[in-house]
Amino acid sequence: MTQNKSLSTQEVAQILHVSKSTIYELIRRGELSSYKIGRKVRFTQDDVDAYIARSRHEASTRPVQRIDTHSTLLTPPDRGRPEIILAGQDVVLDILAGFLELSDLTAGRSYLSGFEGLLALYQDRVHAAACHLYSPAAGVYNHSFVQHLLPGVPAALVNLSYRMLGFYVPRGNPKNIRGWEDLWRRDVTIVNRRLGSSTRILLDGQLARMGIDSRDVRGYDKIMKSHLTVAAAIAGGEADLALGTQRVAGAMEGIDFVPLQEERYDLVMKKVFLESQPGQRLLAILNDPAFRREIQPFSGNDYRDLGKILMEV
Repeated sequence: MTQNKSLSTQEVAQILHVSKSTIYELIRRGELSSYKIGRKVRFTQDDVDAYIARSRHEASTRPVQRIDTHSTLLTPPDRGRPEIILAGQDVVLDILAGFLELSDLTAGRSYLSGFEGLLALYQDRVHAAACHLYSPAAGVYNHSFVQHLLPGVPAALVNLSYRMLGFYVPRGNPKNIRGWEDLWRRDVTIVNRRLGSSTRILLDGQLARMGIDSRDVRGYDKIMKSHLTVAAAIAGGEADLALGTQRVAGAMEGIDFVPLQEERYDLVMKKVFLESQPGQRLLAILNDPAFRREIQPFSGNDYRDLGKILMEV
């Protein structure tokens, strides 16, 4: 499945591990968005990802406005937007938006990658951008990207979590995949993420570090939209490995996980916003024990520095 391919009812049922009749019931109740081509029901990956995100925390949050923030530098900011717009793709941000709504702040969500989110932050089209962008040359997360994508803009990196990143491989790891060097093997095929995604940036950085030409990596040009879809591709036998987070591996049948490195997931804000009343409210929620209790049970992340300002640039 490429990022623009529509999904059938059967494909969505397989992704969610439910029956087709359950999918039709979710559509009837308005819980899962869909569209029709003739008489056939079709879905986008965004529809599926949004349903998964909502289902994980619907009991504790109110619906928040979804913001479709385009990544072009030429698009002027829209007016009349929520008081806080959060960019990023982790469900923790959906829960955070819900807590902001409950504290009487209007909140919106923009499901951009970390790279695109920092660009949107630079343009004042979002107020906070979550990212986990690794620089192999510096050996650190996020700092160098913030410096380059927000040039001359004072900003703060507030930690959300740490999480393990690694390879999804078929159950039993039949090709004995152990590390980055296996990307060069001619008997190994991968599935990749789109340009601008944090995992794609990490992969490209590691290939450059090892002197591997991406054209020599089988499957490099097979692009999928999310950790969930690449994990499903591995479980379905479409490839031998894909890069993703341990949390998704634990929720997907038919795959194993080969850990590679711990990644740091930060929320980046301009200092002028962080010092404002909405910014301070956001920081207070991140440090609220109730928020920690809400995200702890299901996420599989390490929250040892949650809410801490780790760095200012």
